[in-house]
Amino acid sequence: MLKNIDIDTKVKFLQGFAHKIRIQILESIKQQEKTVSEIVSELDGNQSSISQHISCLKGCGLIVGRQEGKYIFYSLSNQKVRDLLTIFDDVLEEVQDDVANCQNIIIKE
Repeated sequence: MLKNIDIDTKVKFLQGFAHKIRIQILESIKQQEKTVSEIVSELDGNQSSISQHISCLKGCGLIVGRQEGKYIFYSLSNQKVRDLLTIFDDVLEEVQDDVANCQNIIIKE
């Protein structure tokens, strides 16, 4: 059964994955939840920038936060997001040379 999903909504969803830092965050919390400080330390990144990307990922429904005391622990929102990241890796394994050589994709950092 096909679901009727607006194409603009689909594009916005995919843009949630279309940034290096957001992918790094998703990969960082793929197996276990982490605080912003743990993510910043792991990615050796800027806390302000990473917090903005976490906010974007939360807004897109890709991650969730769980408050424990003064800390918020971030994790993937559900198993389907984890599965999708694994599928991305599986597909990329087969087409990575083509993607690496593609001149038509604009990478935003």
